[in-house]
Amino acid sequence: MSIALSEQEIIRRESLQQLRALGINPYPAEEYQVTATAQDITDNFSKFPDTYKSVTIAGRIMTRRIMGSASFAEIQDSTGRMQIYIKRDDICPGEDKTMYNTVFKKLLDIGDYVGIKGYVFLTQTGEISVHVEELTILSKSLKPLPVVKRDEEGNIHDGFTDPEMRYRQRYVDLTVNPEYKQIFIKRSKVISAMRNYFNNQGWMEVETPILQPVHGGAAARPFGTHHNTLDMPLFLRIANELYLKRLIVAGFDGVYEFGKMFRNEGMDRTHNPEFTAMEIYVAYKDYIWMMAMVEECLEEVTRAVHGIPAVQVGANEINFAGPYTRLSMYDSILKYTGIDVSAMDEAGLREVCADLNIEVDATMGKGKLIDEIFSAKVEANLIQPTFITDYPIEMTPLAKKHRTKEGLVERFELFVNGKEIANAYSELNDPIDQRERLEEQLVLAGRGDDEAMAMDDDFLRALEYGMPPTSGLGIGIDRLVMLLTNQSTIQEVLFFPQMRPEKKAKVATADDFINIGVPAEWVPVLNKMGFNTVEELKAGNPNKVFNDLGGMRKKLKLDITMPAKEVVMAWFE
Repeated sequence: MSIALSEQEIIRRESLQQLRALGINPYPAEEYQVTATAQDITDNFSKFPDTYKSVTIAGRIMTRRIMGSASFAEIQDSTGRMQIYIKRDDICPGEDKTMYNTVFKKLLDIGDYVGIKGYVFLTQTGEISVHVEELTILSKSLKPLPVVKRDEEGNIHDGFTDPEMRYRQRYVDLTVNPEYKQIFIKRSKVISAMRNYFNNQGWMEVETPILQPVHGGAAARPFGTHHNTLDMPLFLRIANELYLKRLIVAGFDGVYEFGKMFRNEGMDRTHNPEFTAMEIYVAYKDYIWMMAMVEECLEEVTRAVHGIPAVQVGANEINFAGPYTRLSMYDSILKYTGIDVSAMDEAGLREVCADLNIEVDATMGKGKLIDEIFSAKVEANLIQPTFITDYPIEMTPLAKKHRTKEGLVERFELFVNGKEIANAYSELNDPIDQRERLEEQLVLAGRGDDEAMAMDDDFLRALEYGMPPTSGLGIGIDRLVMLLTNQSTIQEVLFFPQMRPEKKAKVATADDFINIGVPAEWVPVLNKMGFNTVEELKAGNPNKVFNDLGGMRKKLKLDITMPAKEVVMAWFE
């Protein structure tokens, strides 16, 4: 057995072997039929007690109170916790008391999965509990769970709260902090409610490629890969827009997709390189119609999650019931900066950015400069749902030119609590205009803009076959869930957010220790004691190290010769 394991891990592995020696399979294969859950029993036992005279539940052991021939424990299933009462003679009716005296009391641990058959009753203190008549081991845990203490008022002490550990080990987080499951339950409700809304309108859910030969549909830096058989580069999609529009060309009146998008960009509290978006395209509609649809859809989604159209987000109560405020891009900048940028050229916009202390670079064209001003000076003020409309044409290569305002396109973004959560256009369906716009993007790419859109000749060919007037919408599901669950970071609403590589302690090679005289068999023992490098060892106290080596030899029951004291002292010379 590896001495690199912790003491608890060693004990649990020994318990595992003892269970097997008793003829108990710690990981049985057969189905375990559950008839009740903790929540079901808690909610309904007082109303229908006769229904719970025989129940089967399963879950993790989370607490134990051993009291001689009878004990209490708590198990946790997917719905909550339930107290169980275990009496030795009930689970061991014959002469053999091994199942209670050895298995339950000595070989089971916090975190083990067990199955319980018995009946529900009220303890003398009035707590709903299950009286155990049969105990089955379903899975032996080999790593101890973090100990999270809760007092009588439910306050948490010594919690598993470090964000990096919680995100990296979400399986542990949701076990010891089950209250966080509600975030993901609500996330599921958001997607289900939105899907139901679309389906009720008669629109069809579809799937489009994730690996794409051309990264199009958005201004973003892609992840690239290579297909060996075809010997060609491919990109993880940054958007599914151009494929969904192809389906409108194909004759579908309304198509939508919930899908993962991938953008090789920065990470912060609202950005993850892999994120979920919903995009929908409806034929014969425009962006004005789409605004009304978004208002109706988001109100319905919010009601499905909370029962009301309003939600508390930090210090603000956000009301998703329409109508929402509508403000043009230029008017919003004028409102919050006092500057009218509507008639400015690129040079004038650069002067404005300099005056407002907004950092820009030479690759940015007129559209990006306006976007930088808007992001820096306007976004944070948009708390209640607000449609920002009528964007400069340079900012949106895929949107239709505005029907009455020269130089603008028919586009809106929805901002809530200072963040953009939706983006929509009256879609550009003029193939000649679209080609010219994408050619302009190539010019920007030539200036060094690595987020400029690529030319997609097949998409242009599809448009040449004719696409009806169409309105399209994209909603960032992660950001919407953040709002509806009152979370300030995107990592809280993703089961497994992207993380940096896990930091590992620097460990010297065995030869490094052997070169200073440490016998090879004692190197793992020194590592176990926390000495991962020769430098760390030499910084220690020689006498203490010698004494601790003896203690570890005894504790780990090692059958190796103890080095003489003068040998250990020589390691420190």
